[in-house]
Amino acid sequence: MASALDQLKAASKSDAVVYAPYFQGQKRTVLPYAIGLYQKGSLEGERTIEGGESIPFVATWFVSKLPSELTRCRLQFEGNADLSYEVDMQNSEFVSHLLEIIVNYKRTGQVDFSRTFYRKLLRLDE
Repeated sequence: MASALDQLKAASKSDAVVYAPYFQGQKRTVLPYAIGLYQKGSLEGERTIEGGESIPFVATWFVSKLPSELTRCRLQFEGNADLSYEVDMQNSEFVSHLLEIIVNYKRTGQVDFSRTFYRKLLRLDE
């Protein structure tokens, strides 16, 4: 399945440099692409279920230029309003989750958030 991540463009250097202090090492090489994805404001993917069928989702979020501002991310599964979840987090943290999606996609070919993101989305650690 082709993904929007295949055609992902890197954000401008001036947009990426604002987020650079929040990321170290190898993550900085993927950072411009994570910000490019962030600037799109949405992503389609599939939640991988072990031993079951993957569940399609659409994620949408508010876009801001500042890493310290809060964004609200909304995930809707299978196009069903009853299967919608929202979570607020700092932009730099959310961009980190998008960065993980890109790295994971390059490794596995799957567009999905990390377990850490889902735990936060479902408020399992509160």
